Amino acid sequence: MTTGAILLAAGFSRRFGSIKLNAVLSDGCTVFQHTSRLLSATVNEWVVVTRPALLDAGVLQRSGISQSQVVLCHDADMGMGHSLACGIRALPDHWDACLVCLADMPFIKSATLQQLQAMATPHRIIIPVFNQHRGHPICFGRDFFAELAHSQGDTGGRELIKRHADKVELVAVNDAGILQDIDTPEDLTAC
Repeated sequence: MTTGAILLAAGFSRRFGSIKLNAVLSDGCTVFQHTSRLLSATVNEWVVVTRPALLDAGVLQRSGISQSQVVLCHDADMGMGHSLACGIRALPDHWDACLVCLADMPFIKSATLQQLQAMATPHRIIIPVFNQHRGHPICFGRDFFAELAHSQGDTGGRELIKRHADKVELVAVNDAGILQDIDTPEDLTAC
């Protein structure tokens, strides 16, 4: 069973005031470097969905990502659903499941990614839960790839999850990082 990951990194950082993926965390890494290193250390195969302007701004520099891992989304301005659809359409045929990760969530533990990968199946949607709150990343089985490839707007896979509630498995994790994203400069210090 092959479970890969999509790292969604095509956002516009509107609430942050500058490109948040280039913001530096306390460990000296940028937000993007931190999340990409976590994936590199935990997931064998993954792709990053970004937009040309973020490439030009150097977001992917010093991250060790190969050109073959980069998927450009030219309609990212239409919402996260478009970025997700773009990434899903670029997946290799041999993936049985996919972790959908958000590049602005650098505090997730590698143990959480490992736990989700271990539970992945082609027929389920696995959602991590911390203190009774659902978080990210969400693991979608192959059965849902065709629907995800048509995602639109800013809801990502939310509507698909509602439609397939009977296929959702909630997994308790000991990881507050599944709830912590970077939206403002003050969020950089949340650990």
